[in-house]
Amino acid sequence: MTETRSVIVEREMPHPPEKLWRALTQSHLIAEWLMKNDFVPAVGHRFNLRGDWGGVLDCEVLAVEPNRSLSYSWDFAHDDPAYALKSVVTFTLTPSAKGTHLRMEQVGFRPEQKQAFGGAKAGWQQFFAKLEEVAARAD
Repeated sequence: MTETRSVIVEREMPHPPEKLWRALTQSHLIAEWLMKNDFVPAVGHRFNLRGDWGGVLDCEVLAVEPNRSLSYSWDFAHDDPAYALKSVVTFTLTPSAKGTHLRMEQVGFRPEQKQAFGGAKAGWQQFFAKLEEVAARAD
């Protein structure tokens, strides 16, 4: 078993969990902060995330606990093993005094995937900034 690394991003958001949940699980809202998709919040549903950069991620919903947690596979097929990624993304929502503590963990980066790991660390920060904007107007 090869040791893998994780990207973890945590942020307090001034929105109730229900509002963030909508932004995390409604396809048209996901498209605004993450990527174009055909997501449905149902365990076993297979979907794609399509990046503006031309890449397509193959995903499958692994766990859904409304307003609390969401987990899905995040796989990217690539000829170069440094970019070929099999990972899992998990969002955890915890009510807080200020709204919601949102934690995202993406597990599965192999040691040789330094660029993919670095890209994910930077990318999730940008995604979270957009997510907060989308959640603010999600009803």
